[in-house]
Amino acid sequence: MRSSTITLLCAIMPVATAAAALEKPVSLKQAPGLDKVEANCGACHSLDYVPMNSKFLNAAGWNAEVTKMINAFGAPINAADANVIADYLTANYGLSPTQ
Repeated sequence: MRSSTITLLCAIMPVATAAAALEKPVSLKQAPGLDKVEANCGACHSLDYVPMNSKFLNAAGWNAEVTKMINAFGAPINAADANVIADYLTANYGLSPTQ
């Protein structure tokens, strides 16, 4: 049983590695606050979520997302960094007030 499990894992590993190699890294907009986003947000999840959610979130939405990550998911982000992150996301990926 154990040897068949090891054999199966060895067979799957190259496929998983190849799939990961095909994934393109996310490149967010260079602007003040990007370092905080990469360090804090990227520590827990892919930064793909930023441009993906930009179609839906305005300033209030980005503030709510940052707050949710801290309060609901326990992200260890201090208040000053949370403000910088929300400001970066709003300025670079937020819907305009008219949208």
